[in-house]
Amino acid sequence: MLKMKEYLIILLCSYLACTWCLQEQLNERKIGSRIIGGQAARAGQFTYSAAITVQTSNGRFFCGGTLLNQEWILTAGQCVDGAELFTIQLGSNTLEGDDPYRVKVSSSEYVVHPDYNSLTLENDIGLIKLRMPVEYSQYLNQIGLLATSYNVSFSSFVATGWGQTSDEDSGLSNDLMWVNVVPLSNEECKLFYGNQIGVNTICVGGYYNEGSCYGDTGSALVQDIGKYKIHIGIASFISGNGCESTDPSGYTRTFPYRDWIRNFTGV
Repeated sequence: MLKMKEYLIILLCSYLACTWCLQEQLNERKIGSRIIGGQAARAGQFTYSAAITVQTSNGRFFCGGTLLNQEWILTAGQCVDGAELFTIQLGSNTLEGDDPYRVKVSSSEYVVHPDYNSLTLENDIGLIKLRMPVEYSQYLNQIGLLATSYNVSFSSFVATGWGQTSDEDSGLSNDLMWVNVVPLSNEECKLFYGNQIGVNTICVGGYYNEGSCYGDTGSALVQDIGKYKIHIGIASFISGNGCESTDPSGYTRTFPYRDWIRNFTGV
């Protein structure tokens, strides 16, 4: 029988080997740039993207979101829980500066999933209802479709957001950034986060340290199929090791909540 010390050494070596194999898989699939220092979106490239400033009784913070139709925005539960006011920008890739296509709206009406857990981030999904419908344009339009299955049939997704562009710089990016990322199995993601990863979570990684950062929470993860973009997940959490670590990012899967979303929005 192995002594406890020998057993722990074997267990640690197995974990490191699995982590190395996962990183090798990501390295072999060199796709795109990262949101951190990555590619700025073209005008009209992600017409559904919403920039959301959230006001609470304790202060303000920033989130991303997705326009579902002319009246509803999909975001993370942590972005709406306890909110008093939302200031939302649509139709523009930039947060500041002149843009004739930028539309600013505000709202105080939201819905958070009844089983949202702020400690574990289970059911991290929420909705914001706009005070009046927005008008669509070439630069402002709803997401094409919501995911229809748990199955991940594509080898890469697109993540977007205005979040931090490095661990050192705590400011938001003025430009909407995007990156191609690789989906991981939940078993692979549990190597990093343990039992926090449930069936309604999807993890993604990039080439080395590509992925989401602070301020990207609530933003969309999509399958890009030509003119159609399918909403796969909502940015939920990143590693405590920082945005520029090689650890994967966690998203709330869209598919399990389709009926809940439809009950409120009709989408």
